[in-house]
Amino acid sequence: MKTKIFLAIIITSLVSCNQIDKLLTFNITNQASFTVNSGFVVNSPFEIPTPDVTTNSSSNFSNNNTRADLVKDVKLQELKLTITNPTNKTLSFLKAVHIYISTNANDEVELAYADNIVSTANTINLTCTSQKLDTYIKAPSYKLRTKVTTKETLTQDVTVNADMRFSVVADPL
Repeated sequence: MKTKIFLAIIITSLVSCNQIDKLLTFNITNQASFTVNSGFVVNSPFEIPTPDVTTNSSSNFSNNNTRADLVKDVKLQELKLTITNPTNKTLSFLKAVHIYISTNANDEVELAYADNIVSTANTINLTCTSQKLDTYIKAPSYKLRTKVTTKETLTQDVTVNADMRFSVVADPL
């Protein structure tokens, strides 16, 4: 009997913790843009510079009734690449793309990737890694490094927008 009561208490507290986490979960979105220049060698990976991304995390945390010191888990939920210029271009030129995140205080980790890309659309969702990203999102800004492999020669530069959605779990104020 005591075992059943103890087990019921444990199950109830686990369910309660999961429900509380759901109540304290919100999303943060960020965006970055990069250009794949024409003239790169086909089937050879190359890096594309990406400007620093400002997080605005303090205001995002405040809008969700929390602070950076109360954030306990941040993970990337979605990273979508969309060609913005030229508007008629598709992602068929891409063979692979890997995106990494870092800050001045934190080592670089892989954020998302796609290999063996077969797409005739101008948008693709990358596979997100399961990295814990708290320190990157809490920072005022972070750096992205994009490594691309093309499977065809580009005759013009292609501008790509990266839309990122992070899931944040925090304690309330």
